[in-house]
Amino acid sequence: MKIVAFAMRNIGRNSHRTVITTLAMAFAGFIMVFYVSLVEGMFFMLEKNVVSLNLGDLQIHAPGYRDDPDLYNRIEGYEGITGELDDSGFYSAGRLFGFALAATGRTSSGVVLRGVDVDREATVTDVHQNLIAGSWLDETEPRGVVLGSKLAKTLEVGPGDEVVIVGQASDGSMANELYRVRGILKSLGQGIDGSGFFMVEREFRSLMVVPTGVHEIVAMRKDRSEDLEAATERVRQAFPGLDVRNWRELQPLVARIFEISNSTMYFMYVITYAAIGMVILNAMLMSVFERIHEFGLMKAVGVGPLGILALVLTEAGLQAAVAGGIAVGVGLPFSLFFESHGIDLSRIGGGGILYGVAIDPVWYCRVTARSVIEPIVFLFAIVIAGVVYPAAKAALITPLQAVYYR
Repeated sequence: MKIVAFAMRNIGRNSHRTVITTLAMAFAGFIMVFYVSLVEGMFFMLEKNVVSLNLGDLQIHAPGYRDDPDLYNRIEGYEGITGELDDSGFYSAGRLFGFALAATGRTSSGVVLRGVDVDREATVTDVHQNLIAGSWLDETEPRGVVLGSKLAKTLEVGPGDEVVIVGQASDGSMANELYRVRGILKSLGQGIDGSGFFMVEREFRSLMVVPTGVHEIVAMRKDRSEDLEAATERVRQAFPGLDVRNWRELQPLVARIFEISNSTMYFMYVITYAAIGMVILNAMLMSVFERIHEFGLMKAVGVGPLGILALVLTEAGLQAAVAGGIAVGVGLPFSLFFESHGIDLSRIGGGGILYGVAIDPVWYCRVTARSVIEPIVFLFAIVIAGVVYPAAKAALITPLQAVYYR
């Protein structure tokens, strides 16, 4: 029996029902292609902000530093560590941290001083590309500093204004110096926004009397396809005496969001395609019951149950193939458009901070193999599931039952 030819003939018998059913499947597929692209884009953006704006892929600290950020608890000989990391497939940079009071003529605020190696920091984060005013740090201007957005508002300063820093250096002396604001950062996260006070490394060492060592080493994988856990384990084995943690361990709540994202995705598949499954079931039931006598005749002339089953499944599969083609043909360009242009949610309260991580108010799609293939695979699965009962009904009917069917 020419199953495909028979299936195509049967599909064309009731063109209105076929078109409506196929378009319903195509619409559901289109919605899911776009939805999955949006979700992929959201999590890509969230991970990018977590990693590239502050944390890096992983961080290295002296034992106990994260529990008690002490100015004296430093990683000594960090030049050798960063050199070894560079040779092992990582970009790396050292950081220094200290606490002080920043004051202007009108107000004051507690700050976290962040001494950074300007050149190396640019290889592990994109902080230098996220300024709303002024410019980034410059080694030729050691007294120029960059402030977090909320801190700048609290101190009521902008680029060109002066800020006084008062604190205690590591040798017990008074750390007191006047700095000029070079730039103001965008919202990058709760910690940086409210208290981030960036300065070049050598100025931090001079102010806080820290001649050697760093408090933190940030590393980024050069090969982004390398598994994060495997990369973390490599670094742990290389430096067993240090505290090595990846961004998922440093931000467990954000990591948890990623872990449940797949469950959320599959839940949306079930919700969206359940309605389509009912449409398919209803359409195929009507199609089968309209042809009961025909199926009985086919059984009488020697067509077996598997032949009938294959025919009905092929009819549904052909409709699903057409629907899938339409879904991809419409959903892919639609998603690609918003991958480039994004959806600006700033007017309805988009953006903000999620678990201390800045969220971009412009939501971009991200088209991946998963966002295109997975919705179509699920569409076919739902179609097959929805047509199993009608197909079985047709396959199991006897010629005698078909003759007397009303």
